[in-house]
Amino acid sequence: MNSDPDKSADDIARHAKRMKSAREDPGPSPLRGIGTFGMIGWSIAVPTVGGAFLGIWLDRVAPQGFSWTIALILGGVVLGVFIAAAWVQKEGDGN
Repeated sequence: MNSDPDKSADDIARHAKRMKSAREDPGPSPLRGIGTFGMIGWSIAVPTVGGAFLGIWLDRVAPQGFSWTIALILGGVVLGVFIAAAWVQKEGDGN
């Protein structure tokens, strides 16, 4: 048995402090990196594919001298990059 009750209280306090620190600042994680990579991919892919489908539809119902599909794919990529950049900025700030 531990004859010094102050030592066990100090051990518990140190352990609680480490747990709180780990909760507040989880640090780098390989899984978090994979999740971030996936989120960035989806934030670019969804607007791009959406622009492609909208462009195909517009090319059928409102033909122009330019391709709606190409224009909206490029617009989707640009929008997706802005969304991804904002998401990365937010994650970098720790919010």
